[in-house]
Amino acid sequence: MNANQTYIMFNTASVGAAYFMLGLSLWLAPIDLATKGYWAMGILLLTGSLVNLVKYRTDERLSAEMTAKIEKARNEKLISEYVGKE
Repeated sequence: MNANQTYIMFNTASVGAAYFMLGLSLWLAPIDLATKGYWAMGILLLTGSLVNLVKYRTDERLSAEMTAKIEKARNEKLISEYVGKE
Protein backbone atom coordinates (compact mmCIF):
# COMPACT_ATOMS: atom_id res chain seq x y z
CA MET A 1 0.00 0.00 0.00
CA ASN A 2 1.20 3.48 -0.74
CA ALA A 3 0.98 6.39 1.69
CA ASN A 4 -2.19 7.77 0.09
CA GLN A 5 -4.10 4.50 0.52
CA THR A 6 -2.94 4.26 4.14
CA TYR A 7 -4.15 7.81 4.76
CA ILE A 8 -7.52 7.06 3.16
CA MET A 9 -7.89 3.86 5.19
CA PHE A 10 -7.03 5.70 8.43
CA ASN A 11 -9.55 8.44 7.67
CA THR A 12 -12.24 5.89 6.81
CA ALA A 13 -11.64 4.06 10.10
CA SER A 14 -11.71 7.36 12.00
CA VAL A 15 -15.01 8.41 10.41
CA GLY A 16 -16.48 4.97 11.10
CA ALA A 17 -15.43 5.12 14.74
CA ALA A 18 -16.80 8.65 15.08
CA TYR A 19 -20.17 7.62 13.60
CA PHE A 20 -20.28 4.57 15.87
CA MET A 21 -19.62 6.66 18.98
CA LEU A 22 -22.08 9.33 17.83
CA GLY A 23 -24.75 6.71 17.18
CA LEU A 24 -24.12 5.08 20.54
CA SER A 25 -24.37 8.39 22.37
CA LEU A 26 -27.55 9.24 20.46
CA TRP A 27 -29.02 5.82 21.30
CA LEU A 28 -28.21 6.20 25.00
CA ALA A 29 -29.28 9.85 25.25
CA PRO A 30 -32.17 10.34 27.71
CA ILE A 31 -34.46 12.03 25.17
CA ASP A 32 -37.56 10.98 23.29
CA LEU A 33 -37.41 9.17 19.93
CA ALA A 34 -38.59 12.18 17.91
CA THR A 35 -35.66 14.27 19.13
CA LYS A 36 -33.23 11.43 18.40
CA GLY A 37 -34.61 11.20 14.88
CA TYR A 38 -34.28 14.95 14.42
CA TRP A 39 -30.66 14.87 15.57
CA ALA A 40 -29.90 11.85 13.36
CA MET A 41 -31.45 13.61 10.37
CA GLY A 42 -29.28 16.66 11.04
CA ILE A 43 -26.16 14.51 11.25
CA LEU A 44 -26.94 12.75 7.96
CA LEU A 45 -27.74 16.01 6.17
CA LEU A 46 -24.56 17.61 7.49
CA THR A 47 -22.56 14.61 6.28
CA GLY A 48 -24.12 14.88 2.81
CA SER A 49 -23.37 18.60 2.69
CA LEU A 50 -19.75 18.04 3.67
CA VAL A 51 -19.31 15.34 1.02
CA ASN A 52 -20.78 17.68 -1.60
CA LEU A 53 -18.52 20.52 -0.45
CA VAL A 54 -15.40 18.36 -0.70
CA LYS A 55 -16.49 17.07 -4.13
CA TYR A 56 -17.13 20.61 -5.37
CA ARG A 57 -13.79 21.88 -4.10
CA THR A 58 -11.96 18.91 -5.66
CA ASP A 59 -13.69 19.42 -9.01
CA GLU A 60 -12.91 23.13 -8.87
CA ARG A 61 -9.21 22.44 -8.17
CA LEU A 62 -8.97 19.85 -10.95
CA SER A 63 -10.64 22.25 -13.37
CA ALA A 64 -8.20 25.02 -12.46
CA GLU A 65 -5.25 22.64 -12.90
CA MET A 66 -6.52 21.53 -16.32
CA THR A 67 -7.05 25.14 -17.40
CA ALA A 68 -3.51 26.01 -16.29
CA LYS A 69 -2.09 23.06 -18.26
CA ILE A 70 -3.99 24.10 -21.39
CA GLU A 71 -2.84 27.71 -21.02
CA LYS A 72 0.76 26.60 -20.50
CA ALA A 73 0.66 24.34 -23.57
CA ARG A 74 -0.89 27.14 -25.63
CA ASN A 75 1.76 29.61 -24.50
CA GLU A 76 4.57 27.15 -25.21
CA LYS A 77 3.18 26.54 -28.69
CA LEU A 78 2.93 30.29 -29.37
CA ILE A 79 6.49 30.83 -28.16
CA SER A 80 7.85 27.91 -30.22
CA GLU A 81 6.04 29.20 -33.33
CA TYR A 82 7.40 32.72 -32.74
CA VAL A 83 10.96 31.50 -32.19
CA GLY A 84 10.73 29.14 -35.17
CA LYS A 85 9.91 32.01 -37.58
CA GLU A 86 13.25 33.72 -37.08
